[in-house]
Amino acid sequence: MVDGLLARLDDGDASREVLKPLVKHYLGELARRAPGRSVEVRVPPYAAVQCIEGSTHTRGTPPAVVEMDAATWIALARGQVAWAEAAADRTRVRASGQRSDLSPHLPLDVPEAADPDA
Repeated sequence: MVDGLLARLDDGDASREVLKPLVKHYLGELARRAPGRSVEVRVPPYAAVQCIEGSTHTRGTPPAVVEMDAATWIALARGQVAWAEAAADRTRVRASGQRSDLSPHLPLDVPEAADPDA
C-alpha cells in the first residue's frame, strides 16, 4: 500500500487520499522506533504522535512540539530533505523545546540499525 501511495505522490498526486495515509504511516513508524511521550510531532490536519523518551506529561502540550506540513514530513521521512535544512526554514518546520531535533530518528525509509547488544 505504501509503495503505491509513494508512486502516486512521485507522479504528482498530492491529494488528501495520498497524503493522509502516508503521514499516518510515517508518524506511526517514528512512534514505533522512538517510543516515549516527551515530543509531540504534529502534521496538521492529518495526525500527531507523541514519541521520544524523556520527561513526560499528563495534560496539555508536551515539553517539546514539532509541527510541519505533510509534504515536508514525508520528504523528511523518506530522506529527501535533511532535518537541518527543513528546520532552518521556519515556514516548513516549527520546533520548540528539548528533544525537538528529530535528526537522530530520520529518515524512516531506511532499515533500523541492528541492536549491538542483541
